[in-house]
Order: sequence, then C-alpha cells, then structure tokens
Amino acid sequence: VQLQASGGGLVQAGGSLRLSCAASGRTFGRYGWFRQAPGKERQFVATNTWRGGSAYYTDSVKGRFTIFRDNIKNTLHLQMNSLKPEDTAVYYCAAAAGTAYTRTYYYTLSTTYDYWGQGTLVTVSS
Repeated sequence: VQLQASGGGLVQAGGSLRLSCAASGRTFGRYGWFRQAPGKERQFVATNTWRGGSAYYTDSVKGRFTIFRDNIKNTLHLQMNSLKPEDTAVYYCAAAAGTAYTRTYYYTLSTTYDYWGQGTLVTVSS
C-alpha cells in the first residue's frame, strides 16, 4: 500500500494549487488531507469517503478548498484556491482502511488513518 503526494510549491496569496496523492495497493474507506506548519501540530484540513459525497472541511478552508478523488486514476486531490499565507505548511494525504466510525469527527483525527503519504510543501507568499 502506497500513498504518493505531489503538487506542492510556491504560490502568491490569492493563487491556486492542486495537490495530488496517488493511491495504490488497495481501496480505502475514507481519505483525508492534513497539514503541519513549522512549529505547530499536524492539523486536519479535509476528509471524504472513498466513494465521495461526504466531504467535510475545517472551518478555515471552507469555500476555498475542495477534496475529491479521480476514480479512474485512483488519485486523491485537494484543490486549493484563494490561498493565504497562513495556509503555508507541509500537506499530507492519508487513508483509512475502513469506515468503522459513523461520526465524521473521528476522521478529523490523525490517529484514525492507517496510511500516510510523505508530505508536500506548500508555501504561500504575501
């Protein structure tokens, strides 16, 4: 099982980036994106079910970020628009083997996820 993240880079405030995470080895119950800014703890960004249709976002990215999966390429994406300097962080994709929890809350916790990508750096300049 492998998650391979890519797509990070340097962008000006107000710009856009699309992060990708190639998933291989199996299907999953749910996937998500987390981020970790320098000197801070890893933070939940967004999650969705593997089949889609149940996206959930942290308040600070609602209306700006979109989480989705390319079913054909089995690639996870995080489309990030209207980026702000405070979005600067290393972004990680993650996947949970099943959907044991009915409450979305549990999928905002990093400990719920079984597999992780290696992280990709997003830097937003002001």
